[in-house]
Amino acid sequence: MGVYFENEFGKIEITNDCIATIIGLSCMESYGVVGMASKSVADGIVTLLGRENLQKGIKVMAENGIVNVDIHIIVEYGTRIPVVAENIRERVSYAIGKYTGLKPGTINIFVDGIRL
Repeated sequence: MGVYFENEFGKIEITNDCIATIIGLSCMESYGVVGMASKSVADGIVTLLGRENLQKGIKVMAENGIVNVDIHIIVEYGTRIPVVAENIRERVSYAIGKYTGLKPGTINIFVDGIRL
């Protein structure tokens, strides 16, 4: 799905994949984040995603101009998880507002693993 804007010049659609990519890049800039995580439903195994698959670790629910997000990450060993999560929350809120013009809603962060 996505979000639609319409004016006298035409229509603009911002897809959920586009929003997820913006969010993924913002997360990767955060200190302590090793990468995005993707769970295998069959095994329950968490895998580290590369830059080309950032949106697979992010679920975006955008409607009525508000973006709610679930983010699955893997953090670096030795970092304080609450500090990393708050940093991500601030960066994602800022990126959503700046690049899409939408309002950030609920931002849920799930730490699925720790790497050295």
